[in-house]
Amino acid sequence: MTVNSPDPLLIPPAMNHTLIFAIIFINLAMVLYTVGVWAERIRKELKWWHLWFFWSGLACDTIGTTAMAEIGGALFKFNLHGITGMTAIVLMLFHSVWATMVLVKKDEQRIRTFHNFSIVVWIVWMIPMIGGMLLGAKI
Repeated sequence: MTVNSPDPLLIPPAMNHTLIFAIIFINLAMVLYTVGVWAERIRKELKWWHLWFFWSGLACDTIGTTAMAEIGGALFKFNLHGITGMTAIVLMLFHSVWATMVLVKKDEQRIRTFHNFSIVVWIVWMIPMIGGMLLGAKI
């Protein structure tokens, strides 16, 4: 006996692949960015390998966000999730660029204190991350 039940995700079946793709990349971004930020925080010193996690997390978040935008029909929506999400991605980009510049310039003072800024950016980034998970990005 077959039951024709509606899609449990309430989206057209063709979009399920895009949704799965987006979820994988956004969660991969969370893992990568979190590892980079907290590894730097624990070491209390910015290292070159932290940059790989920062840039990879940013790339995965951008890919996942773009896929979610395809489902939602707009890259940016003027609501709480859209504003905090755009702010977070811009901060992640600024954070990654600045971390790269600090290491290129070999600024020892900033190398030892950069983790303070990293944590602030991570906290801001977690707002749309958690909000999107809990509220289905409809806030």
